[in-house]
Amino acid sequence: MSYSDSDSSSSQAGEYKNFRQLTRERLLYEMLRSTKTGSSKSTWKVLIMDKLTVKIMSYACKMADITEEGVSLVEDIFRRRQPLPSLDAIYFIQPTKENVIMFLSDMSGKSPLYKKAFVFFSSPVSKELVGHIKKDSSVLPRIGALREMNLEFFAIDSQGFITDHERALEDLFGDEETSRKGDACLNVMASRIATVFASLREFPTVRYRAAKSLDASTMTTLRDLIPTKLAAGIWNCLAKHKQSIENFPQTETCELLILDRSVDQIAPVIHEWTYDAMCHDLLNMEGNKYVHVIPSNSGGEPETKDVLLEEHDPIWLELRHAHIADASERLHDKMTNFLSKNKAAQLQHGKRDGAELSTRDLQKMVQALPQYSEQIDKLSLHVEIARKINDLIREQGLRELGQLEQDLVFGDAGMKDVIKYLSTQEEASREGKLRLLMILATIYPEKFEGEKGQNLMKLAKLSSDDMSAVNNMRLLGPAVDAKKNAPGGFTLKFDLHKKKRGVRKEREEEAAWQLSRFYPMIEELIEKLSKGELPKEDYPCMNDPSPSFHGSTSHSSSAASSSQGQAAQSMRSRRTPTWAKPRGSDDGYSSDSVLRHSSSDFKKMGQRIFVFIVGGATRSELKVCHKLTTKLKREVILGSTSLDDPPQFITKLKLLTANELSIDDLQI
Repeated sequence: MSYSDSDSSSSQAGEYKNFRQLTRERLLYEMLRSTKTGSSKSTWKVLIMDKLTVKIMSYACKMADITEEGVSLVEDIFRRRQPLPSLDAIYFIQPTKENVIMFLSDMSGKSPLYKKAFVFFSSPVSKELVGHIKKDSSVLPRIGALREMNLEFFAIDSQGFITDHERALEDLFGDEETSRKGDACLNVMASRIATVFASLREFPTVRYRAAKSLDASTMTTLRDLIPTKLAAGIWNCLAKHKQSIENFPQTETCELLILDRSVDQIAPVIHEWTYDAMCHDLLNMEGNKYVHVIPSNSGGEPETKDVLLEEHDPIWLELRHAHIADASERLHDKMTNFLSKNKAAQLQHGKRDGAELSTRDLQKMVQALPQYSEQIDKLSLHVEIARKINDLIREQGLRELGQLEQDLVFGDAGMKDVIKYLSTQEEASREGKLRLLMILATIYPEKFEGEKGQNLMKLAKLSSDDMSAVNNMRLLGPAVDAKKNAPGGFTLKFDLHKKKRGVRKEREEEAAWQLSRFYPMIEELIEKLSKGELPKEDYPCMNDPSPSFHGSTSHSSSAASSSQGQAAQSMRSRRTPTWAKPRGSDDGYSSDSVLRHSSSDFKKMGQRIFVFIVGGATRSELKVCHKLTTKLKREVILGSTSLDDPPQFITKLKLLTANELSIDDLQI
């Protein structure tokens, strides 16, 4: 079987493309377009996929892209299909026995469903299945291609992917963990992660969080060994890729850090105040789909419209990682600037006697200008979303809750403050109180032992079902070890338990966005990895990097002593938020400031850094990868088993000890 030769590695010369662009181009050009050459003269083709590969395709490409490459029809391999003997078929499928049987059933005998078949497997296919295909002499002449694409992941972002393991938390961290079930989950995960590197032609140094209890006195569980086992599985897959894939690098080209959800238990539940996180946390969106209600100009019924909040929308691209207050201000400014450049709007504005207009007033005025309808539709959409989010923040008292969450994490608040909040804030939502207690349980687990936990549950008026999520935080948390407080380590509870030390002062620019002090633990880990300061005893390496590899360069003793000096402070030390960038857009609609500079910036990038989190990643962690890409001048790509918003994560956490619940209960 052949594997096409495409220059995907970041080390290759030419225009630098981000992770999602490379995935898209492989599917469209390396797979679909390649079928147009040679003996295939049919203009239109049928694309046949299974349940997994159709998702892979939909995350990376639009239907218009697929049609442009000559696909007239997309079919499910397991559904009954109409015979189209005059058309060729492209099969993009997993290399499973069931799929191969269905393919042979389609193409064998005197009356095949299609004229010719081009078969692309999403991951390595076994010799047994290839032999099974070769046995059917009627099928062989009808095969135009039989290849491994090695692309079995969902590109959810320009710098993010998931392996579609929604049950990973339950299978690997559950109370009734079974080694066989966990190992099977990790094996598939490893294979899918390895296809990321096969796809990009990258060969990583593989670092992983070490098991914490490898001594005679403590029993090591499957949970402790998750990163270790996954690292070994990925390494085995990469070793095969080195042998089987043409032009696969033989020396290290990038870095991979494997973590699990225990590295940061707070990030999935704390309120994240960016526009992106708030949309997904508060608006009951289905994935990236938002239902936009558009008022009727004639006074009739309002119109509803499904809108995707994705990277092709320049306003979303610019604002998604901004604090919600900053995003709201920028949207108001965009509306104002748009109106100031439009004469008709200026006349209408003049009738208001110079009074300052609200964003909603501006929105109504602009909607009366039909010649700008497309521009205003997009701007109005985001104004509407921001207004709705700000209303919910006020109604649910989220500012007070958010402040307490942040103060707890930074050691500025404790148990008394939580009790006072639960006793006085009656308007607080059930979910808000639950998330507060989950943070408290991570920092002060002893406060939930015995009757103490029951008393907190009664005070917060939470059900026993809710409290199971709080109690199950222990399944994610490593045991507190006072002897081991390594810099950049994972003794999260130990570090956060310290009293406020006052070793740093609040900076003036930080005061404007008090609710954005929190940052995910991976931010520190990635920065230390990039500097070569991640301790080897806590994060061992599967392979000893080549002497010439970027990540293996030694650092000066001054850097090392600086690192040791920082270790005594809280792992979540105070820092000025850097996401609140100066506004780059100078008109009422254009939001291409990010797009304008991204391609030129990427050309100067160093080697990629990949971080994989078993058990689900958060939007705040994805934001960190975008932020550090600019700061480190290295593309940072986040991978995980799933991308979870707080409601989904809480439901999954309940599943760890609730056998009667099903994954179908998750609203994902």
